[in-house]
Amino acid sequence: GRKPANPAFWWVNEEGEEVKWSFEELGFLSRKAANVLSEACGLQRGDRVIAVLPRVPEWWLLNVACMRTGIVLIPGTSQLTAKDILYRLQASKAKCIITSDTLAPAVESVVPDSQFLKSKLIVGKGSRAGWLNLKELL
Repeated sequence: GRKPANPAFWWVNEEGEEVKWSFEELGFLSRKAANVLSEACGLQRGDRVIAVLPRVPEWWLLNVACMRTGIVLIPGTSQLTAKDILYRLQASKAKCIITSDTLAPAVESVVPDSQFLKSKLIVGKGSRAGWLNLKELL
């Protein structure tokens, strides 16, 4: 018999929910996420993306997707304030920001002052006006 493959990714949250991806699944999902960044968000090699996310599975998926496409990922902690986010957007000239539905209001408060931002991607269950939803696009 064949031994089952070890997972490439195994995530467990505080409630005990698990996400396990094989190498094949991680490859497939990261290609789809790369397409979301390239096509839906309109990003190209060398463009910068700020990800202000808690450590959810999508965080790692987007890291691999950025590596695939040559997009520069700028990680940010979910403890950033609106002022911190604005500074990072302006200093990096990021064209896209990726965040969770709980942090989206802080981002929205500084969007008018960030002239380089072209797209906003939300990681969450709900939808929000003016935002692309990663789960729906995948």
